[in-house]
Order: sequence, then C-alpha cells, then structure tokens
Amino acid sequence: MTPSGATSGAAAGRARMVREHLAARGIADPRVLDAMGRVARERFVPSPLKERAYDDRALPIDAGQTISQPYMVARTLELARIGPGAHVLDVGTGSGYQAAVLAELARSVVSIERIEALALAARRALAPWPHVEVVLGDGSLGWPARAPYDAIVAAAAAPALPPAWLTQLRPGGRVVVPLGPRDQQRLTVIEADGSREVHDACVYVPLIGAEGFAG
Repeated sequence: MTPSGATSGAAAGRARMVREHLAARGIADPRVLDAMGRVARERFVPSPLKERAYDDRALPIDAGQTISQPYMVARTLELARIGPGAHVLDVGTGSGYQAAVLAELARSVVSIERIEALALAARRALAPWPHVEVVLGDGSLGWPARAPYDAIVAAAAAPALPPAWLTQLRPGGRVVVPLGPRDQQRLTVIEADGSREVHDACVYVPLIGAEGFAG
C-alpha cells in the first residue's frame, strides 16, 4: 500500500528520478523501478529538505544518520532479487525509506534500528505499510526471533560480514551489504552457501554493533 495525497510536483519528481537516475543508469528490474516510483521519498526526508527529496544523493536525517541515495537503494534491492513472497530483514532502518520500498516488493519486512528516536519516527512514517515491523536492536546480530529470511539487506557499512546473518538466511537466500573500511566500501552479495560477488563502490554510514564497527 502506497500513501496517497502526493502533490503533482512530487509525483513528477519521482517519475524523473526513476527515469533519469535509475533506469538511465542501468537499474533494469521492473519491480524495483515500479516500487521506487510508488514510494513518496519526501515522506521520509526532514521538512527543510523535502524539495530535494528526488535528488540522487544521500540526505541527512536525525542522529547523524542519512537517508540513502535512491540509486543505491534501487541497486541494493535489485541485487537482492526479492520476490513477492519474500520475508526480508532490513538492517539500519534510518528514516524508513528503504523499508517502505522493500514493503512494495516483499510479503513481510523486519527493519532493525539501534537508535530509539529513529525507530520511533520510522514506525510512524511506515504506518501505511502494516507488513513492516520496526524493531530496536543491534543490527549486526540480525533479528533471530523472526528468522529465517529470504534476504538480508543493509543500509550501513560493515567491516566484514556479520556471522549471525548467514545463520538467519533460508537456503538459497542472499545478503546485500556494503563491506569495507569506514571511508570506502563495495556493495557485496553473499549467498547462503558463502559465495560472494563484489559490485559498486560506495560510502555508507557505519554499522555500529557487536559484529560491526565500534561506536
């Protein structure tokens, strides 16, 4: 379910984002493009920045965090290969934007956030998607209570793959996560059998936790 009431200007900006920043740059999965075109990113952007909601760039939110660049959200979800029946773990809720796009793709989403104020705000923003559950915890440990997952996607960078994540995947599932040092990562796909593919260079906020970076 996509929130209604978006202005015509926002709808035009969203269509332009999909056309110019996603499809033109190689995002080809029609389900991902459709989901990105349906979620109102301005809903998840701080009020002073709403006019920039459809810029192809990360934007600051509260607690020193960011809402991810639209292209990187689309690229992550395209690599995750999320089917309509999938059960997904979203690590690093932030504003809730990636969880909302996931909700347009998957049957159910668990989104984990370590900062309580962000988790509470995301729950409010995600109210139109009742099949998203926002939980408070250490995302580097996953969320075993709702495992197994068909996919785990991260919007925060890890120095190495958190071991708990593989144990929480279904057979045939996959993790998509930015891996590397704090100042430069590569978007990486890890299959349930441990095989991996390395993709786009990127820079994300760090995954803070027991199996991530120190705070």
